[in-house]
Amino acid sequence: MKKYGVNELRRMYLEFFESKGHLAMKSFSLVPHNDNSLLLINAGMAPLKPYFTGQEIPPRKRVTTCQKCIRTGDIENVGKTDRHGTFFEMLGNFSFGDYFKHEAIAWSWEFLTEVVGLDADRLYPSVYLEDDEAFAIWRDEIGIAPERIFKFGKEDNFWEHGAGPCGPCSEIYYDRGEKYGCGKPGCTVGCDCDRYMEVWNNVFTQFENDGHNNYTTLKQKNIDTGMGLERLAVIVQDVGSIFDVDTIRSLRDKICEVAKKNYKENEQDDISIRLITDHIRSATFMISDGIMPSNEGRGYVLRRIIRRAARHGRLLGIEGKFLAELSKTVIEGSKDGYPELEEKKDFIYNVIIQEEGKFNKTIDQGLAILADLEESMKEKGVKELDGEDAFKLYDTYGFPLDLTKEILEEKGYTVNEEAFQACMNEQKEKARNARKTTNYMGADVTVYESIDPSVTSTFVGYDTQECDSKITVMTTDTELTEALTDGQAGTIFVDETPFYATGGGQHADSGVITCKDGEFVVEDVVKMLGGKIGHIGHVTKGMFKVGDTVTLSVNKAQRADTAKGHSATHLLQKSLRTVLGNHVEQSGSYVDKDRLRFDFSHFQALTAEEIAEVEKMVNDKIAEDIAVKTEIMSVDEAKKTGAMALFGEKYGDKVRVVTMGDFSKEFCAGTHVPHTGVIKAFKIISETGVAAGVRRIEALTGDGVMKYYLDEEKTLHEAAKAAKAEPHKLAEKIQSMLDEIKALTAENEKLKDQIAKSEVADVMDQVVAAGDYKVLPVSVKDVDMNALRTLGDDLKDKIGSGVIILASDMGGKVNLIVTATDDAVKAGAHAGKIIKEAAALVGGGGGGRPNMAQAGGKNPAGIKAALEKAVEIAKEQL
Repeated sequence: MKKYGVNELRRMYLEFFESKGHLAMKSFSLVPHNDNSLLLINAGMAPLKPYFTGQEIPPRKRVTTCQKCIRTGDIENVGKTDRHGTFFEMLGNFSFGDYFKHEAIAWSWEFLTEVVGLDADRLYPSVYLEDDEAFAIWRDEIGIAPERIFKFGKEDNFWEHGAGPCGPCSEIYYDRGEKYGCGKPGCTVGCDCDRYMEVWNNVFTQFENDGHNNYTTLKQKNIDTGMGLERLAVIVQDVGSIFDVDTIRSLRDKICEVAKKNYKENEQDDISIRLITDHIRSATFMISDGIMPSNEGRGYVLRRIIRRAARHGRLLGIEGKFLAELSKTVIEGSKDGYPELEEKKDFIYNVIIQEEGKFNKTIDQGLAILADLEESMKEKGVKELDGEDAFKLYDTYGFPLDLTKEILEEKGYTVNEEAFQACMNEQKEKARNARKTTNYMGADVTVYESIDPSVTSTFVGYDTQECDSKITVMTTDTELTEALTDGQAGTIFVDETPFYATGGGQHADSGVITCKDGEFVVEDVVKMLGGKIGHIGHVTKGMFKVGDTVTLSVNKAQRADTAKGHSATHLLQKSLRTVLGNHVEQSGSYVDKDRLRFDFSHFQALTAEEIAEVEKMVNDKIAEDIAVKTEIMSVDEAKKTGAMALFGEKYGDKVRVVTMGDFSKEFCAGTHVPHTGVIKAFKIISETGVAAGVRRIEALTGDGVMKYYLDEEKTLHEAAKAAKAEPHKLAEKIQSMLDEIKALTAENEKLKDQIAKSEVADVMDQVVAAGDYKVLPVSVKDVDMNALRTLGDDLKDKIGSGVIILASDMGGKVNLIVTATDDAVKAGAHAGKIIKEAAALVGGGGGGRPNMAQAGGKNPAGIKAALEKAVEIAKEQL
């Protein structure tokens, strides 16, 4: 059997499946696209999920890939064994509802035995113990003796991940011979030793799990094949581990050369050699896909592996920076399958140099501090490092917690991780409270202040809305970065931009920045010190690097609508000065694609006639279709032409003057329409006061005016429908309804009075004597205050001299009235004092004059007691 190299095996596999009608797709980025469930691509099928779920239509029903993958679940074991690694390549052939078990099994056998040339007698298939179909295919179609087909349970041969598509697997194992075995009797397929190595895994996705282990058969059955390229190379090259295959061995040898060490001479050295070998592969590939070292997410994974590798270089006695040089060996060994490595080699090299440099600055101090802490723990006889000390190492010396744990673990110590996390949370809270909010993504302004002051930008958007330019600087929301990748938010700076940055009352443009395979959506644009223009947004696909030439494209529809509003504010200002007087000065404005807002000095609300006159004047100038001209001139020249400057604004030596015929001339850096007719129409929708002597007009232009009238028309029709009238007769119908309501209200009041009087027609037997006077307490239901007052006057006439006390429970609310005749008042009666004490018993309060008082309450249950109290006080007064 020929000992094919890694690059040959990759090519052979892809070409074989192309010959079987598969589309060979290049490896997807390690950054998952629109998949929040993954930090990094960790399997060949992961980037193809949308094709399996039916969210996207695949480019072909048969696809083959060699996918770069990273898994960090076993990172603690990398180096300690020769089995573990973080980076690997996954060969895969996939069927989206096309072929199924027969073809998948046949082709896996054909490739291994006929293309690669593995000995068929050393290959052993396995199937899921309930998958009789796969067993029969292996036995009857491939011709494998039944005793050589192994049946395994769910744990080994059934692929599922909670609810969703799932199915049985069929794996193929290769017998590498006794030299790799454990020597135990009965050692066979499934043993934990290295003799029988799994080389191929066919997943037959044929069921849907509802999440409760109830399975239904899928209409579209899929094939998802996974095979580790490095593992296949181990078998084909007949070597001990992945660290011995050709491309990885050349990297391992380079590390030995730099460290002046021999592999397999010292176990501790071997751990470091293997760890660096694996980690520099991962770092090189991650950076090529735009992942940058940071303190969170994917960036933290990268920072962690670079720093682990750097530290193990020190353990090997390597002095100075060495990792970037090793990345060249990675690129050389893998560029055949991944040409992007060669394309981005300078970028990869620089990122590693910078990150290793950052770490080298602090590692010596950190190691010295950690050594002191170890000594202190030894003296105290404790085995756990305090979390605060671990945090200090992280915060001051850049030591990731993982690194501290790893170093201490080698000496038999642990770290109090809970206390570390508490310190981390406390620091985050302090930072949050201290942070100044800015309009740059709500981040601390220092991320932009750290940009080289010589960086500047030129706005070219007056003449074009699309241009090519070079990226000069990029930031995340916390630090400068060399790259931004899929899903990341950040800010891009370029030499020249057509994007208008928020300023002069005009809202920023939006749009996209694109490169060969990438797209960055621009959500906001901000002008910063030194003329820098930052494009704030997020990457929707691909990656962007400093130095890339990109295409910047403004959203033309948004720009056009904003320009209409901005030009209209110039017409509005001149119209206001014409109608109201020259005391009108602009004191603020805001224009975006939807509306305009204009603040101006004026000392009273505009009348309806003034608003109509201003609006008409603006629309007349729009109808005249006046040309809008711009000129650059000195401030003095501009003032001589009569151009209006914004009150209190500071201008440079040169200013831009925007002229609209002989009607308007203003200093302005914003974007405008070419002639006023483009604005189409202007409509004031509100006029309000915002401060002493400052008024605000909000208005619409262009299609916004038409939409406004359509909405008004819709409201009019809905009102007409509710009133059962034609729209043109709605006012007449409303007046008729108002007259009817007025008549009904009067009738209602009359009826309420009659009902109240009928309720008290026979209450005279409730009169209580108080000397020469009478006191009459009455409780009635559902009578309001007005009706109670009328009722009180009627009852006063009936009793002649004395005090009337009325209480009503009106839907849970109590109304109280006390009224006294003039002679009773002269004798000492005081309605206000009576009601004050009575109201307290119904949970309320009130008061009034001696002859008339009223009160309210919330407790109808207290009415009886309140009336009794009122009678008692009235008798005392009289």
